[in-house]
Amino acid sequence: MMTKDDVLGPLAAARTTEIVVTTMGTVRPWGRHSSSALDFASADSAMGHAADLALGLALAQPSRRVVCLNGDGSMLMSLGTLALATAPPVPNFVLFIVQNDTYEITGNQPVPGAPRVDFALLARAAGFPAVHTFDEAAAYRAALPAILASPGPTCVVVRTVPGNEPPLSRGSHEEAAYLKDSLAEAAHRLRATLAAGG
Repeated sequence: MMTKDDVLGPLAAARTTEIVVTTMGTVRPWGRHSSSALDFASADSAMGHAADLALGLALAQPSRRVVCLNGDGSMLMSLGTLALATAPPVPNFVLFIVQNDTYEITGNQPVPGAPRVDFALLARAAGFPAVHTFDEAAAYRAALPAILASPGPTCVVVRTVPGNEPPLSRGSHEEAAYLKDSLAEAAHRLRATLAAGG
């Protein structure tokens, strides 16, 4: 099993011009690895919609790869996104499912069906042409550059140990730069960055 840092550190190092959308238990850890203007925290609305948002960005920005760092609990709430990403295929969409079998930021309650739910199988059944599963850091690091360079849509399921991130908020007290602004301000900033070709 990996830690979230095992997943996020190599991704941040390999990332170039990708938009990265985070949610729930990945929001603060990603902010410790990246401070790009192309980072966006989907942390203020109902749980389960980060993948939808990231897919919409991928459709709106077809020349730029969009990475979503989703959780397993969030993914279960929006399984329809798997089918939407493949009909027609969205080749610049990379969906990470960080599977730790818990709702981490509300107290690590068990995710229903965990660990029986096979997200890789669900992605393949929905038509994802590229599906990868990792529970070991070295294999993941070795495969990551090719994963990011290949056409998708791509689903990457990473098995991680549960963390202990507390509930999310925004404001100057937050360490992560992309959590210091309001959701509206963050959305305007991302839009301005994309309009400027950043």
